[in-house]
Amino acid sequence: MASMNFESDSGLKEFYIPTYILKSGSEAETLPAIPSCPVLVFVNSKSGGQLGGDLLLTYRSLLNEHQVFDLGKESPDGVLRGLYVNIETLKLNGDEFAPKIEERLRIIVAGGDGTAGWLLGVVSDLKLSQPPPIATVPLGTGNNLPFAFGWGKKNPGTDRSSVLSFLDKVRKAKEMMIDSWHILMRMKASTQNPCDPIAPLELPHSLHAFQRVSSNDEHNVEGYHTFHGGFWNYFSMGMDAQVSYAFHSERKLHPEKFKNQLVNQSTYAKLGCTQGWFFASLVHPSSRNIAQLAKVKIMKKHGEWEDLHIPHSIRSIVCLNLPSFSGGLNPWGTPCKNKRRDRDLTPPYVDDGLIEVVGFRDAWHGLVLLAPNGHGTRLAQAHRIRFEFHKGAAEHTFMRIDGEPWKQPLPVDDDTVVVEISHLRQVKMLATHDCRSKSVYDPSTPTTPHGHENDEADSDEESTGEEWRKFGAADTFKIPDEVLQMCQSVNGKVKG
Repeated sequence: MASMNFESDSGLKEFYIPTYILKSGSEAETLPAIPSCPVLVFVNSKSGGQLGGDLLLTYRSLLNEHQVFDLGKESPDGVLRGLYVNIETLKLNGDEFAPKIEERLRIIVAGGDGTAGWLLGVVSDLKLSQPPPIATVPLGTGNNLPFAFGWGKKNPGTDRSSVLSFLDKVRKAKEMMIDSWHILMRMKASTQNPCDPIAPLELPHSLHAFQRVSSNDEHNVEGYHTFHGGFWNYFSMGMDAQVSYAFHSERKLHPEKFKNQLVNQSTYAKLGCTQGWFFASLVHPSSRNIAQLAKVKIMKKHGEWEDLHIPHSIRSIVCLNLPSFSGGLNPWGTPCKNKRRDRDLTPPYVDDGLIEVVGFRDAWHGLVLLAPNGHGTRLAQAHRIRFEFHKGAAEHTFMRIDGEPWKQPLPVDDDTVVVEISHLRQVKMLATHDCRSKSVYDPSTPTTPHGHENDEADSDEESTGEEWRKFGAADTFKIPDEVLQMCQSVNGKVKG
């Protein structure tokens, strides 16, 4: 609907955005009041079986249909780019509603963790002066991102009452900054296949949207392909990613069998058995354990790399940003006072510039997370971590970013595949007031992390090229120069 009957839907006016704000050239509307919580809604209609499509219809029936988008038909970068270009134009023309809506705007994204990460990456890349905070609707299988911020991990109801309840929670939600993490992958170009070393569709959203780095990038190496990407929750490697890859491969082949969250989770567990994850000590070659696959280095202090010892029994390694993994489990836990003192460990804060590195021997080891105070093998906390793979142990391994896995080729000649993870910047999330994610700046936090470096992200950004600082290299992620110049002109007039 292009307009709303505020008398019959008085509560919905707080979330409504008029069409002329959303679409350039539309006829201006007169609102009785500025909405307190204007929202843009992005729904992955393919997530959650039929739920995604049903949710899309419900939101469109309650709000302006032009503020609700199907990610299967419209990309978020194009939508946001067009919106902010239009808002800047309206502000220049003296519109009183546009700046207020920009200031109060919130985003709702419904989909799996990969979909949520996609939206977060787009907002991060746009580098808006007032970036909107994001709420995530759990519409996937794992739903780790929504669970970490209090939005639950079960697929939501799609009826009118459920959607109204969620909108009310969004209106009452608090803003929370979280760290984002950059990934650099560098591998030798194949002499047999001069094209991409990995099929583009094999890569997750956070990688496959990006081009190979240009020759003037200081991180580029002649004869190698270099990819950039990023994540918000976790990067994992080893047997857990192998099970995830089997699940996603099966779902691609038979999408009709994966329309129910409980069925999906049951299938995932069965694949864990068939892939040998529960009996890894018997069926998994020791040559594929993490210590045999890669040399691992970490950076605790800026500019100082050190080797990280990985026990030889570890078959899966997780680099974790949020306290939610594998359906809401917390692999790091909360270190006791002795561990904090003796090993310089801290609780898993989401905005401290540190990533938690945890190892697992097998699926049974992972089940200890279900017990009170259960956790994996705590390996380290760091600002950066680097994996160096050399010829020998295996032809490939499996990797996963925020729920999206891929099969990663390993060296066959005397060369090295490098995967490096580093702190990038922060983005705004929306969280319920009782969420499990904790901020180091929260006054209620019992202790603050030892050795926290507030300037780590800034120093990284200043020392690297533009491709490194973006989640994507595509021009569509960039606001046009003429709009930026227009914004600068307006800001100059305001300051004057």
